[in-house]
Amino acid sequence: MTPQLQQAIRLLQLSTLDLQQEIQEALESNPMLERQEEGDDFDNADPLADNVEQKPNADVQEPSYQETAPTVDNLEEGDWNERIPNELPVDTAWEDVYQTSASSLPSNDDDEWDFTTRTSAGESLQSHLLWQLNLAPMSDTDRLIAVTLIDCINNQGYLDETLEEILEAFDPEMDVELDEIEAVLHRIQQFEPAGIGARNLSECLLLQLRQLPARTPWLTEAKRLVTDYIDLLGSRDYSQLMRRMKLKEDELRQIIELVQSLNPRPGSQIESSEAEYVVPDVIVRKDNERWLVELNQESVPRLRVNPQYAGFVRRADTSADNTFMRNQLQEARWFIKSLQSRNETLMKVATQIVEHQRGFLEYGDEAMKPLVLHDIAEAVGMHESTISRVTTQKFMHTPRGIYELKYFFSSHVSTSEGGECSSTAIRAIIKKLVAAENQKKPLSDSKIAGLLEAQGIQVARRTVAKYRESLGIAPSSERKRLM
Repeated sequence: MTPQLQQAIRLLQLSTLDLQQEIQEALESNPMLERQEEGDDFDNADPLADNVEQKPNADVQEPSYQETAPTVDNLEEGDWNERIPNELPVDTAWEDVYQTSASSLPSNDDDEWDFTTRTSAGESLQSHLLWQLNLAPMSDTDRLIAVTLIDCINNQGYLDETLEEILEAFDPEMDVELDEIEAVLHRIQQFEPAGIGARNLSECLLLQLRQLPARTPWLTEAKRLVTDYIDLLGSRDYSQLMRRMKLKEDELRQIIELVQSLNPRPGSQIESSEAEYVVPDVIVRKDNERWLVELNQESVPRLRVNPQYAGFVRRADTSADNTFMRNQLQEARWFIKSLQSRNETLMKVATQIVEHQRGFLEYGDEAMKPLVLHDIAEAVGMHESTISRVTTQKFMHTPRGIYELKYFFSSHVSTSEGGECSSTAIRAIIKKLVAAENQKKPLSDSKIAGLLEAQGIQVARRTVAKYRESLGIAPSSERKRLM
């Protein structure tokens, strides 16, 4: 893989804020690059300056960047200047270009290394886990599974999706089994911080207890407490705990103190507490009953090759200064082409998402359709791992708010009529039902499952409980009000 292609793929992964920083560094290091200011006189207009309308089942209008110096075109005749292809094959294995943070690693002799030393600059939880993943020996299939699992871990450190839902995201031809996903999850659960990748509070605490020294007082009892009696602990029913675990009050107090020393939100150790600023990459608006998708022109500056400096380059001159200028010119052309490729790929993916989720744009979460990475990958002719990266830390501005592109993906649940309903839509319905319930007689998970079934949505009680917990809604026993 050429360095130019590696650059194109790396730019594709960056968020808008990170890309702005990358562009600024390129401008400072390469004299051939400059910003395209408003009012500049060009022989050819930049299509990116115009609104880009995306029509259903139509090819994306591809933006292009123009170089304005006539001498630049003449330089293409030289053998030194490799012709830049119109399309960069950015759909490439991510492992080929993944950049590690090896330079910041401590020496192997540093047994006292603290993982939090890598997070002082506000590193994201996903980046921290991917960094650890890159150090772990793993097959290509297991690594793809691991990346998918890490993408499903929320900021608190919990796995947002069930293993069954994650399995549905894989192409059936890959022949991925459920036990493979669970085995990879167990490996991720050994990463730092302790307790990461848990599916519920009980598992989170148990993972942390398993990493404590075997001689820790009351360790066995604490494991039993978080495994079998977490509900009683949450409701502070200490008398029942003492009776069932056959403990004295002082013994139970010491066990609870051990459990309270754990972190119920391990991901918070990594996530920066600073405010996060979101810049939308694409803008969606409605015009005459049509949904239009546009690049956010203000998010990333437009670049061009400096015509004055490019004019200094002489093809036949082999002096050191001229060779340096030729190399800088070629790097500038590739950087501009990489930006163009990033925008084209982002537009293709965003357009397909809008095509699939018109119902959400019109009516909200309850109209969200099931959508997995494979659906978009098939529509745009790219690999699922590429779609995963394109939709990470990329945001869409809609009339309903700003959403990360990943928000529009969700698994499906079958309906009684043979159709499908997305998990996002089911969560929205559950939230609506709870908001309208009688607080003196709140709806149990079983009752909510029954109400959903009445609407043709077949969901098990335990699935309702999982969705309810993901919404931050307490159980019915805790929602009950006497007045």
